[in-house]
This record gives sequence, structure tokens and C-alpha cells, in this order.
Amino acid sequence: MHFTCERSILQTNISITARTVATKSSIPALEGILLEAGEQLQFTGYNMKTGIRTTVPADIKETGSIVVSSRLFGEIIRRLSDEVVSVSVKGETVTIRCGASEFKIQGMDPEEYPELPSVEYQNTITMEQSALMEMINQTLFAVGHDESRMIQTGELFELDEEGTLTVVAVDGYRLALRREKVQGGKPCSFVLPAASLNEVSKICSASGESVEIVQGERHVMFKAGNATLISRRLEGNFLNYHNSIPRENPIVITADRKQLIAAIDRCSLIITEQQKSPLRCTLDGNVLKLQTATAIGTVYDECNVMGCGQKLEIGFNDRYMLEALKAVPAEALRLCMNTPVSPCVIVPEEGEEERFLYMVLPVRMRAGV
Repeated sequence: MHFTCERSILQTNISITARTVATKSSIPALEGILLEAGEQLQFTGYNMKTGIRTTVPADIKETGSIVVSSRLFGEIIRRLSDEVVSVSVKGETVTIRCGASEFKIQGMDPEEYPELPSVEYQNTITMEQSALMEMINQTLFAVGHDESRMIQTGELFELDEEGTLTVVAVDGYRLALRREKVQGGKPCSFVLPAASLNEVSKICSASGESVEIVQGERHVMFKAGNATLISRRLEGNFLNYHNSIPRENPIVITADRKQLIAAIDRCSLIITEQQKSPLRCTLDGNVLKLQTATAIGTVYDECNVMGCGQKLEIGFNDRYMLEALKAVPAEALRLCMNTPVSPCVIVPEEGEEERFLYMVLPVRMRAGV
């Protein structure tokens, strides 16, 4: 095996595939990157749950394959001068040359590297990479971390008959939902792990290029540019989010997202892991009054809103509310509420299509601040 390639191309593709390399595995080869030189140069990283494969052009002088240490190979390439790099393999010895620099490192038998799972075609959805990246980034914060509820450690992808893709994350305290129109595909639903989706968002670009989502029986494949990611599906029954979102909310106020974030952020300054306190919200006419109190001190702030709050007093976890507001893809929004023990539903202001919805459950407050 022998090929030459630009250092920057090598470094970019090593960093992409290294994200799915196993940090510690009973299969030593999985702690490395599989290099394959055929018609093109391929890089593969796999941890038995998620795999990424990238394909790049290179000058292939001799075909072959080898597994190299992800950490060591990556560090070597990163430190080389910005020139063409030559990589050759004899037996399991890998020689890396660039300018006057030369490294010889021990590789591993590629036969010991497990094959990426095949994806039995069931369905294909096509959409813009930038839209998928936004949908994941604007919902992933609400994924659960309790492994006893494994299905909640992933996100639900649901495609309806009108061609609308809905992505939902829930952790028992909040819910995040994003919708986008997509091309092709038949109605379907599947749940994917948060760790895999985090990597999907990184292989997507902010350009108008498309990404293909191929649904299989046990896995889902994402094709974006020169990168292919395969993720296992999570099994189980996801929360029936349709029935969990209250639609009868007589209290509706409209707020500026940035102003509301700034006010809550100030109130959060005295809240720490050791000094926890609910964010006390009082809806008084066109003013939302915010208060927090801990052993450190007290904070009072206000945010101008529009609507009738009916003097509702309700408490929230400040971090949960901030994360939802920061994810909202709009500058003006509606907060819909009912009682002090009912969820707050955040949706676009009147007149916009409901392409996002965030729900935050309240916390009980003691009398006084």
C-alpha cells in the first residue's frame, strides 16, 4: 500500500473519523482508523454503535489497507509541514514521509477490523444539510441521560404523509421539537442515539448541499458530501409527545427572545450547583417580573412582554428555560401557560407556521422568595 495526499486533507478526514473511534475496546483494531487505498482513499472510524467513513482523492500508487492508531497517526499528521504526505505500508509497518520528516509506526491487520453494518434499504429522505444540522443542534440539549430509559437518550425522527420531518427530544422535564419540509420518503419513524446525532451535525455543512437519510431495519445511514455515517437505531416506545403537549393554554404572552434571555441570565448569576433556587416568574400586565434568591443573595429583574398574564406566578429551572430559549430559531416568540403546575409551551409568534415547539415543566416554589 502506498499513497500520497495533501496534509490538510489527511488531517481533516482523520479528525472526522476519529470521533467515532473507540477509546477503549476489547477489539484493539477499533481504537484505530482503517485506511483503505483503492480507486480513492477511505478513512473509517467505528465503535460498534456509530461508524463514519470518508472518501477523498489521493494519488494511489499501490492499493491496500491498514489500521493505524487514531491518536498517534492524527498527532503525526498534525505536526507535519504543510506539504504533500507520503504513506507506505510493508507488512504492518507504516512509513510516513513529509519533507525531511519520516516516521515508522506499527499498524494493525485490517482483517481484525469489523465491517461497518449494512443498511437494508427501507426508505430515503433528502434534505439540506444546513436544515438537518439546525434541527439536531436546536433539540439535542433536551435528550435524556438516564440509561434506565434508554429510548429517551435518543431523538425521534418522524416523517408524515405531507413530507414534514419532525425531530423530538425529551428528558422528563422538557421537550424540544423541530419541523422541516423534506424531499422524498414515505411516512416512517425511528429513534437514534444522541451521540450519533451529535456526529451527524458535525459532518453536515451550512451550505445548501443535500444530505440523504437512508432508513434500514436496525441502522440509519447519513450521506453528506464525502462522509457517510451509520448509526444503530434505539429500540423501544418513544413518548407519545402529541398527547404530552397541552393545547388549552389561556395565558399567552409574546416576548423578545434576546431580552428574555438577558433577564433570566442575570437572575441566574446567584444560582449554582450548591445554591439552587427556582426562577420565580410573575406575569403582571405587560411586565414579566423575575426573581431568584439563594444564600448568596437576591436578584430582581423585569422583561417587557405583550399579553395578559392574569397575575400568574410560576417557577422554572433557570437552566432548562435558558437552554430552550437559546435554541429557539426566532426573535419573537409566544409563551403559553395555564396554571402554576402546568408546562410552559414556547412556540412562534402568531401568524408563523409552528416549525418549532419547546416545553418546560415548572418547579414547585415555597412561599416567598
